[in-house]
Amino acid sequence: MMDETLLTSLSAALSRQLGVKIQINRTVSIAGGDINDTYRVESNEGQWFLKMNNATLYPSMFAKEYDGLQTLGKTNAIKVPKPLLYGTAGAYAFLVTELITKTRPVNDFWENFAASLAQLHRQSNSTFGYHTSNYIGNLKQYNTAYSSWPVFYAMNRLLPLAREAFDQQKMDKETVQQLEQLCKRLPEIFPAEPPALLHGDLWSGNFMVGDHGKACIYDPAVYYGHREIDLAMTRLFGGFDTRFHYAYQAIYPLSHGWQSRIGICQLYPLLVHYLLFGGSYYADIKAVLQAF
Repeated sequence: MMDETLLTSLSAALSRQLGVKIQINRTVSIAGGDINDTYRVESNEGQWFLKMNNATLYPSMFAKEYDGLQTLGKTNAIKVPKPLLYGTAGAYAFLVTELITKTRPVNDFWENFAASLAQLHRQSNSTFGYHTSNYIGNLKQYNTAYSSWPVFYAMNRLLPLAREAFDQQKMDKETVQQLEQLCKRLPEIFPAEPPALLHGDLWSGNFMVGDHGKACIYDPAVYYGHREIDLAMTRLFGGFDTRFHYAYQAIYPLSHGWQSRIGICQLYPLLVHYLLFGGSYYADIKAVLQAF
């Protein structure tokens, strides 16, 4: 059962945000992840989705997620839950968003999903990066702007996580050096491509079949990057039909040789998962490095 103090704070915050008196009638626990507890909030003015976590452990996490959802939503390219508010109450941080109801997929669900993602990726920026740092999982994600994708990917993605893994004695010096050598070769590996607005953590656990049987994406780690990163992530853990990949390629073709870059594009999420969960991800990282 949810803490009464938190319920009182949440009711007050919702009342201020919406300009009407909100009475929370019930909260229903929904299966959450490793970091957050999640609930369906039922009130006199409707229902919302609530995420909560430890405010001390993850400072500003929900402020960053709110920002990312706003950025994605403003494009009108693909459905995201509309963020309502975020805040803290005692030891808890919370984020309230639109509640998305799961539905049955339309017949052309995957083709529609691919078209929407392609439209999102056509939203560009003058540099690679983002106006603020944010999170991927519970790891800080740095988004310092660079005009070069290879430099951005090395400086903000691969090298910081490799050094963190080394500092935690989870990665040996030889593997770090292999990563450093690979980073020097990134300019010859990646063809020039304009910055694309990315979801940033696009695996099958971060989308659902929402309104009108179409895709809704959530839990973003937003930044402007190379669009092959999002696409490689969809291939890493499964859950995306081949129709999705064929449709994307037909709508917004990837540059020549994209297949050979999948492993390099998956290095970042592999490093993230290795730092978070350990296990076989280290062997996966080594396999990618040995291939190059």
